[in-house]
Amino acid sequence: QVQLVESGGGLVQAGGSLRLSCAAYMRTFYNVAVGWFRQAPGKEREFVTSITSSGSIRAYADSVKGRFTISRDNAKNTVYLQMNSLKPEDTAVYYCSAGSKASSDSSGYDYWGQGTQVTVSS
Repeated sequence: QVQLVESGGGLVQAGGSLRLSCAAYMRTFYNVAVGWFRQAPGKEREFVTSITSSGSIRAYADSVKGRFTISRDNAKNTVYLQMNSLKPEDTAVYYCSAGSKASSDSSGYDYWGQGTQVTVSS
């Protein structure tokens, strides 16, 4: 059974930083791509970033490019999302997801975590 568990969310002031973690409980983590998505109240879930299984290719939404960095440690079955220069519009529930191929389309992922709340105050 596959389980993804996000952590690291919280309340931060604008301009601050947070690092989210996504711990994957699965045997073949090294074979899956991981994506981060977020959903703000009243809005649709949107793509944030993705990373391939090897970590060699990363993609970012324009809204976070230059501020967020995705990375992974396959030895620890964990993916990280470093978020710097946070803005109030980054406030959302952040979800990690895993699938066979990195994609900006949420339908491309088979497994999802429960989400972690990130709140950025102005």
